Amino acid sequence: MRTKDFYFDLPEALIAQVPLEDRSESRLMVLDRQTGDVTHKIFKEIQAYLKSGDCLVLNNTKVIPARLFGTKDTGAVIEFLLLKRISERRWETLVKPGRKAKIGATFTFGAGQLTCEVVAIGDEGSRIIEFMYEGIFETILDELGNMPLPPYITAKLDDPKRYNTVYAKHDGSAAAPTAGLHFTEALMTSLKAQGVKIAYVTLHVGLGTFRPVKVDDVLNHKMHSEFYMLDAENAELINRTKAEGGRVISVGTTSTRTIETIANEYGKLVEASGWTEIFIYPGYEFKVIDGLITNFHLPESTLIMLVSALSSKEHVLKAYEIAVAEQYRFFSFGDAMLIL
Repeated sequence: MRTKDFYFDLPEALIAQVPLEDRSESRLMVLDRQTGDVTHKIFKEIQAYLKSGDCLVLNNTKVIPARLFGTKDTGAVIEFLLLKRISERRWETLVKPGRKAKIGATFTFGAGQLTCEVVAIGDEGSRIIEFMYEGIFETILDELGNMPLPPYITAKLDDPKRYNTVYAKHDGSAAAPTAGLHFTEALMTSLKAQGVKIAYVTLHVGLGTFRPVKVDDVLNHKMHSEFYMLDAENAELINRTKAEGGRVISVGTTSTRTIETIANEYGKLVEASGWTEIFIYPGYEFKVIDGLITNFHLPESTLIMLVSALSSKEHVLKAYEIAVAEQYRFFSFGDAMLIL
């Protein structure tokens, strides 16, 4: 299986730069995973495709203001992107320009409320840094940090809250679980009244999810690890849904990867937490997931490979061809696809 097999031509003009005023007014393409047939809807019309007894699985991670600008004693300004919390004060980070962040280098943020030292070199040139501060780190980060929007979004985001879901709860992500951005509180209330169950998982999204596949053979790609959590109550809710004949529909590739990581060979879930490097591509046999709500993804990405595993590469690439022709909006602030 070749990476180039998942290529499609995407005009740059279709990359959404800003979110819609109403989250639930984005467009929705419904893809029949068996036949490849597509239907065009508005996201809030998703209720027509969900039934009482179905269970949506949402990732309630919260994007932190993970982009910081530090000043070296030479006056040089360096950009830090917090990727992964290793301990209370240590983080794995991406640094630009990296050549100015050698082991032992120190940096000051803001008026000195926060400082750090580079203590090690991580994978692919990342830097392990140790912060020094007084008080509560999250409070300082809220004051000094910026939302880490993906590089393909060049427009200014007026309201940082729009890069989080309405149900975001647990701080820790460097990127949003974007399929969930379409849900409003009103839509979720309406779905619950319809009898649709809501289960929550937590997976702190790292940039590895969005990094391009750089190898020609898909099987040689290695995923970056991301931290996940599932509590007993939500595990039981998903198990009960399956036992009673309901469908489990994951909201986003991150929810999918979490559930499929935790499930045993019989599709049962238990309370769990840990790090996942699961890579889902065509040929994978899903243990739990019956459907997926997702955004439109980058060509040749692990995300489009996961989506293709739930339907087929041919169906998905044809749907993407239609999406381009119909001028759907792509990526983080773009439109959505429902695969059933």
